[in-house]
Order: sequence, then structure tokens, then C-alpha cells
Amino acid sequence: MKKNILILAITSIVLTNCVSPKIYKDLEAKYANLKQANRKLSDDNENLLFAKNTAESELKQLKSAYAEAVSERDRLQSDYDATKSNLETLKSSYDALEKNSSASIANNSQRNRELLSQLEAKEQALADENQRLEKLKKELQDRSNRVAELEKVISDKDAAMTALKDAISKALTDFEGKGLTVEQRDGKVYVSMENKLLFSSGSWAVGTEGRRAVQQLGTVLAKNPDIAVLIEGHTDNVPFQGNGQIVGNWDLSTKRATAIVTILRENAAINAENLTAAGRGEFAPIATNDTPEGRAKNRRIEVILTPKLDELSRLLKEN
Repeated sequence: MKKNILILAITSIVLTNCVSPKIYKDLEAKYANLKQANRKLSDDNENLLFAKNTAESELKQLKSAYAEAVSERDRLQSDYDATKSNLETLKSSYDALEKNSSASIANNSQRNRELLSQLEAKEQALADENQRLEKLKKELQDRSNRVAELEKVISDKDAAMTALKDAISKALTDFEGKGLTVEQRDGKVYVSMENKLLFSSGSWAVGTEGRRAVQQLGTVLAKNPDIAVLIEGHTDNVPFQGNGQIVGNWDLSTKRATAIVTILRENAAINAENLTAAGRGEFAPIATNDTPEGRAKNRRIEVILTPKLDELSRLLKEN
């Protein structure tokens, strides 16, 4: 209900060309929430990579322990075989001496008992080592499966984002060379639209061509409900010289981001909970503001698409 009231308020602002301090503060609060959500996504991604690195390190340690256990088992087996061979030799000597000396027989009998006791001890040690080896093998397999599962989830997410990027690029082919770019970085898809495609100077009203581009982007997003959509407005560093309805560049960038959200909301198949609008003003440039070309690049809307990390969070909790 609160979200609907906020949307109605923002729509009213766009239609009446007036901005109240309360709405401006609400937008600032929403931007702060956005930064917090983005930070959480970054933390989740770092936790995932940490979990994967930890799992791989533990896997390496287990492999080393397994190799040591195999070596120890082989040594015990060798000792066992040598002892058994020695026992057989003594038994042969015992049989020969039995005919000649009862004293020798007694000594050999004692020696036999000692060797049998040693043999039983070595057999038990070998059995214990084999049991430890089996335990290590199971733990090694479990850890290998864990690493493989994490790698598969990451691979599936990357593949899904690649497919999403390709779908968006295909849907927006008509706007190539008109200030629109689609890139995939750090597991996210970035759709950048320069203001020359969307807005007139100092305005937050989306033009016909820009509206068509946003609507075609919305068609793709409607088919991907598991994607979080962040719409960021950016300006150059030239102070805003428009009317009193806009406080400054930050206010203008926020209104432009909200205008894009409003168009996307026209597509009923897009989940409003996945949408966030934020103004970055002049504080996140991608080019120098010292040239007209650089300032033109900085005046843009960026749509940042991020996969939801529910499955990754589950795996991290299980770890």
C-alpha cells in the first residue's frame, strides 16, 4: 500500500512539474535503501567467493591428508608383509631346531609368540589406518561435491545473465549507435542510455524514441522475474539552470530515473518489487566533464540488472 502511495505521489510530481521537500527526502531515503541493498548483494557475492575459496582450500588439505594416509597405510602393509615373512622363516627354523634342541625350541616358541603379538598389533594398526583412510575419502568426496555445487550455481547464474544480455541486445538492436550500450560485468548486466536518446535538456519527460526503447527493454524484463532492476539517473557536473521545480542535478537525475520506472510499470508483467529508482547526480561519471563529448556520456540512465541470490544464500547457510 505504501509503495502504491509513493508511486502515485511520484506520478503526480511528474504531471504537475512540482516537487515537495518531503518527496525529495523520500527519494533520498529510497536511494539510501538502494545503496544498502546493493551493498548486501556485493557482500553476498564476496561471501560466495570466500566460501568457494575456503572449500577449495579445505579440499586441497584433504587431498594432502589422504595422500599421507595412503603412504602410512602402504608403510604399515610393508611392515606387516616383512613381519609375516620373518615369522614364516622362524617357523621353518623352529621345525629344524625342534629335532635338535628343546632349549632352542623353547626360545623359538617365545620368539614366535612375540612375533605373533607384533603381527596382530600391526594388523590392528593397518585396520585402523584403513578406517581413517575411508573416512578421509568420504570427507574428500563430500568437499569435492560441495565445491562442484557452488561452481555450478555460479556458472548457471553467469549463463543466465549472459542469456539476458543477449536477449536485451537483440531487443534493442534498433537503438544501436543512438547512445545505447549493453554490457555484462561482475555477474551483472548494465544497460546504459545517454540522455540524447531519452530526454531534452533539463527535462525529465521521456521522448517518443526513448519511450520505445524503455518499453522494449521492459518486454525482456517481464520474462525474467528473478532479476533485480536498479535504474540510476546520472548528470554531468554543470549546475542545473532550469526552473525552481528542480533543486539541482541530483534532483533532476532522480526524477529521470523515476520516469523510467514509471514507463516500466506500464508493463503489468513486471513485478514492481524488483524495481528501484535512484539519482546519482554528477557523482558517478564515466568520462571527463572537461569536454562536451565526456559530459554527454555522463548524462545517462543506467539500468543495472542483478540476479537474485536466494539459492547462493541457501548454500552459504548450509556451509
